[in-house]
Amino acid sequence: MKNLNLVFILFLLSSGFAISQEKEQAPTSDLESKIQNPIANLISLPFQNNTDFGIGPDNRTRNTLNIQPVIPLNLNENLNLITRTILPIISQPVGSNDSEFGLGDVSLSMFLTPAKPGKLIYGGGVALGLPTATDSYLGSGKWAAGPSVVLLVQPKGWTIGTIIQNTWSFAGADDRGDVNFFYSQIFAVKNLEKGWYVNSAPIITANWEAESGEQWTIPLGAGFGKLFRLGKLPINAQAGYYVNIEKPQYGPDSQLRAQITLLFPQ
Repeated sequence: MKNLNLVFILFLLSSGFAISQEKEQAPTSDLESKIQNPIANLISLPFQNNTDFGIGPDNRTRNTLNIQPVIPLNLNENLNLITRTILPIISQPVGSNDSEFGLGDVSLSMFLTPAKPGKLIYGGGVALGLPTATDSYLGSGKWAAGPSVVLLVQPKGWTIGTIIQNTWSFAGADDRGDVNFFYSQIFAVKNLEKGWYVNSAPIITANWEAESGEQWTIPLGAGFGKLFRLGKLPINAQAGYYVNIEKPQYGPDSQLRAQITLLFPQ
C-alpha cells in the first residue's frame, strides 16, 4: 500500500509538471490563494487519501479515501455559506488479520463567511457527524454536532490559519459510547514559482471520552504540491508525510497523505 501511494504521488506531480509546460495559460495568483483558503468562494472536489501506519500491537495499516466536495452559496451581497462534506471510504484493520471495508461516518461543516473578507478571513458555523458507517468498526453509531471556526490570513505569498471544532453526540445507538471529539488543523502554506508550494497542515485531535494519556493525537510533518491545468480545468495536487509525536497507545505512528482536487472557478 505504501508503494502504491508513492507511485500515485509521483504520477500526480509529474503530470502536473508536464501539463504546466504546455501553452495553456498559467493559473492566476487569485486562484493560487483561493486553493489555500478552506472557506474561499470556490467550488472544488478534493479526493484525499490518508494511509496510517503502525496501528495496534501488530503495526497494521489503515487507509481512508476522503471525498470532500466544497460548495459555496451566495446568501446575499454580504454573506456566503460554505458547505464542506467529507465522505470517508475506509479500509480498517480488525484484530491481527481481518479488516473491514466500507463507508464511514459522513461529516458536514457549514460556515457563514463575509462575501468580501478583509485581511483577517474568518467563518463560523456548525459541524455535524452523521452515523452513516456501513459497519460498527467504521463509525461511532452516533449523531453529533458542535461549533466550528476558521481563521486565516494571507500576507503576500503565504497562507496561515486554523480550523477548530468540537462535536458532542446527541442521539444514536444506545449501545455505543458517547462522542466528545475535538478537531483542529493548523495550516501554513508558502507559494513558490510556477504553481508550486510547500505546506504543513497537521490535524490535531482529542477524544475527550478516552482515558487520560489516550486522548490526544498530535502530528508533525510537511508536504508540497502544485497547481496546474488539465486542458482548461485547474487541478491542485499535493502530498505530505506526518509523524505522530503524541498518540493513544495503539494509534497510528505516522500518516502519508496524498490529495488531488478538481477546481471549478465561478
